[in-house]
Amino acid sequence: MRAGLIINPIAGMGGKVALKGTDGVVEEAIRRGAKPIALDLAKLFLSELSHYHESKDIEFLTGPKELGEYAFKDFNFLYSVIRHREIGYKEIFGVRIPDTTSEDTKTLAKLMADKVDILVFAGGDGTARDVYSAVNKKVPILGIPTGVKMFSGVFASSPEDAAKLLIEFLKGNAQIVEREILDLDENAYRHDEIKARLYGTALTPYFETLVQGSKEPTNVDESEELEVLAEAIVEELEDGIYFLGAGSTIKRIKDKLGIDGTLLGVDIVEIKDGRARLLVKDAQERDLLKFINKNPKIIVTVVGGVNFLFGRGNQQFSADVLRHIPKENIIVVATPSKVEKPIRVYTGNREVDKKLKGYIRVRIGAWRERLVKII
Repeated sequence: MRAGLIINPIAGMGGKVALKGTDGVVEEAIRRGAKPIALDLAKLFLSELSHYHESKDIEFLTGPKELGEYAFKDFNFLYSVIRHREIGYKEIFGVRIPDTTSEDTKTLAKLMADKVDILVFAGGDGTARDVYSAVNKKVPILGIPTGVKMFSGVFASSPEDAAKLLIEFLKGNAQIVEREILDLDENAYRHDEIKARLYGTALTPYFETLVQGSKEPTNVDESEELEVLAEAIVEELEDGIYFLGAGSTIKRIKDKLGIDGTLLGVDIVEIKDGRARLLVKDAQERDLLKFINKNPKIIVTVVGGVNFLFGRGNQQFSADVLRHIPKENIIVVATPSKVEKPIRVYTGNREVDKKLKGYIRVRIGAWRERLVKII
């Protein structure tokens, strides 16, 4: 089998630094302390893949340097490089990154489309959109999740699951289905506006336990129930430091606390003598780490459709943050429809993910809880 592998080297850099994406804001992300992560996550994919005997039957086509080539250096896969152009570098605030654009992704995808059985890419929703625009339905595509949002239905649940799914595809066990390519207007997203667009449906391999769903909005019929739930949560909060996550469910809690919190970011709040005070609005990972020794609690919801608790759109809750927070300090609030299936976490750190897995209590109503499995 021939497989393409394209890496978007800047994907995901905006996550931990609260930029909610990386399109057009790479310089600001680096100024805030961001480092490239996509290449390392692509290596996790290849590392998992290397454990399977069947992987010796895969020949890869990939892009030059950080666009794919460098991911293979530590492995024994058969691969060849499409050098569509000479890749230069630029330095931003002392960080050296390849001088690439979305056109590199599109060009490589077009050059691979007629030569591969499947095209694997490492990136987020923007990268998925670029790959889809280049290949349409000529070839199945599979996303290694390395971006910030990843709300499209073509992504595996993790880099490791992407490797497992590729093996199932090779063995003929994976269905080929059509899944949505979604992307949000990142500039609007950074200003707490959700402007989602469906770009089309791509062919992708499907194996139930290895792929995520696509983003779904909160059911309008559940709105009143959420209001009552938010009121109940607020009445129960004890004095202390809270990290309040993203989403409309948690925004209701922020509003009832009387703080000017973000819809799509993480806010740090102190409750003292029953009164809430906003300490940091739209916090970055480094802001959360400053309060880690104050026994903070997290209030977070589940991303509908995608079914992720951590790892989609809230990378501020990094492994370095979550390793210090006891599981009992995580308050999960969700509507019943969001927790009909097991929920997922992916921090990129197996030790932290293992700590979080198992069962967790989820508040699904003012007086109702449900034990939900984290996988």
